[in-house]
Amino acid sequence: MFNRFRREGKGEVEMAAVEENSAGPPNEEAVVEASPSPGGRIGIGDLMDKRARLEEAIDYVGVMIKNLKDKRTLLEKDIEDESVDIKNLKEKLQKVNEYIEDESAGITKLALKRREVEEEADEVGAIINNLRNKLAGIDQVIEEEGDRVRKIKGTKEASVGAASEFTD
Repeated sequence: MFNRFRREGKGEVEMAAVEENSAGPPNEEAVVEASPSPGGRIGIGDLMDKRARLEEAIDYVGVMIKNLKDKRTLLEKDIEDESVDIKNLKEKLQKVNEYIEDESAGITKLALKRREVEEEADEVGAIINNLRNKLAGIDQVIEEEGDRVRKIKGTKEASVGAASEFTD
């Protein structure tokens, strides 16, 4: 609020100028009240003084309007900057979300692949056990056949030894 009080020798002049209202444009009216001078006449000096005060009030209103325009321009720029920053953040978050989704899909694929490899490893283990059992069976047969051959050899040697006793 701009208030100015001026006392003059013949009377008191009050000028209340512009009130800045945040809800709307500034009030550009200047209120001038003059008490009549004791002689009842207003001279040219008083009129010039009033005109000068009105011009000051108008200049003040002009400065306030300029300041409001500057503030609004800065506010618009700040809002635009924030808008750009928020859009950039949103894009980054979307990329992070895509990365997370890709990684989740990759992990799922890896888990499936690991499960397949684990099943193949179980199959290989079963084949190895089966082959080990077959080899054990073959070893058993070889052992039994070896025993038979040794028995036959032992019997043949005993027969040959007995026959040589007869020939001697």
